[in-house]
Amino acid sequence: MVTPMPATWTVRGATFALWLLAAGCAAFWGLRLGSGPEVAAPLPAGPRAVAVDPAAIGRLLGGVPAAPGVAAAAPVVSLASRFQLVGVAAGASSGGGAAVISVDGAPAKPYRVGSVIEPGLVLQSVQGRRAVLATQPGGTPAVTLELPPFRK
Repeated sequence: MVTPMPATWTVRGATFALWLLAAGCAAFWGLRLGSGPEVAAPLPAGPRAVAVDPAAIGRLLGGVPAAPGVAAAAPVVSLASRFQLVGVAAGASSGGGAAVISVDGAPAKPYRVGSVIEPGLVLQSVQGRRAVLATQPGGTPAVTLELPPFRK
């Protein structure tokens, strides 16, 4: 008479466990896909906005309090700090050319010599790595923009 070997019972047990796992996965996904959409629970109310006293924060960070009745002066923005020269295409013999300039941190745009950058400011000339802005095409230069030095 032939008796089954212990190894065959291991194979049968492993097969049964795999089929049981497959049936469990099928039941899980069947229930998950068969149900309606999930409804999210409402979020709890967050912290409320609190009024902040700038003078108190300034004292906390080591600032010196201003004299009473004296308003702090607004920072003065220089004309040159509003513009950034990104690129230059200068005509060597024609005196013409174009400059790529970013105004107030906006994306840079190309401007030809003589074109208006903003009301009251014109691109007067471009040379090498420099662009000159003036209030009028033949007027005195108001701002000179230069490209940063080239690094390898």
